[in-house]
Amino acid sequence: MNSATAPHILVIDDDPSIRELVSEYLGANELRVSTGSSGRELFEQMDREAIDLVLLDLRLPGEDGLQLARQLRERATVPIVLLTGRNEEADRVMGLELGADDYVTKPFSPRELLARVRAVLRRYQVQATLPERDSARRAFRFAGWELNLRTRRLQGPGGQAVELSNGEFSLLAALCRAPQRVLSRDQLLSMSRLHEGEVYDRAVDVQIRRLRLKLEADAAAPVLIVTERGAGYRLACEVETLY
Repeated sequence: MNSATAPHILVIDDDPSIRELVSEYLGANELRVSTGSSGRELFEQMDREAIDLVLLDLRLPGEDGLQLARQLRERATVPIVLLTGRNEEADRVMGLELGADDYVTKPFSPRELLARVRAVLRRYQVQATLPERDSARRAFRFAGWELNLRTRRLQGPGGQAVELSNGEFSLLAALCRAPQRVLSRDQLLSMSRLHEGEVYDRAVDVQIRRLRLKLEADAAAPVLIVTERGAGYRLACEVETLY
C-alpha cells in the first residue's frame, strides 16, 4: 500500500517507549503513524492532518484524558481507541459513553492492538458508504493526494503541501465529491458555489488548467482530471472519503 494513502493513525501517549513500539508495529503493517505526548499535540495534529483513528492514553500527566476524549468527540467523528490501565474499568466505561469506539488495556499485545485498530477502521469505512451530511466530511484521498476540507490544504504523494486558490480548491472538492462522473461546466459552477467557492462560468477552464499543472505529471496529457469532449470534466480515479 502507498504510504500516502494508508490509514493515518495518531498515537497520543506520554511514554516514548509505547509511542515507538506502536509506531513501529503499526507502520510495519501498512498503517501510517504520527505521535504526540499531550492534548496540545493531539489537537494541533488534528487541525493539520486528516487523521483516520486516534489512539489516546487516558493517563497523560497533568491532563484529564476523559476530557480530551470528550473534546475530541465534540470536534470530530474520527474513531477513538483508548489506552488504559487494567484497573481503570470506570474510566473505560466513561470513555465508551463519551463516544470512544474501543479500548486496549496496558500492557497490551501489539498484535491485539493492530486487530482492534483494523476492526474499528473497517466499521467506519462501512459507515462512510452511507449517506452523510457534506459538512461531516473531513478530507478526500485520491491517487496519493489528500485534500483536507477543514484546513483547505492539499498534500501531495510525497507529503508536500500544495497551495490552492479558493477557486481551485472548490473545483477540486467538487470533482472529488463525484469521482468517475462527468461534470459539465455548469454543474461544476453550481457545486462550487454551494461550497463558497469563487468560481465563475468562464473561469472554469482556466481553473482546471491550473489544477492540472499542480496535480498532473504532464499537464498536457492529463490522467487525473480528464476532458470529456463536449460534456465537461471527470476525475478519473477512485476517491476515499474521510469523516
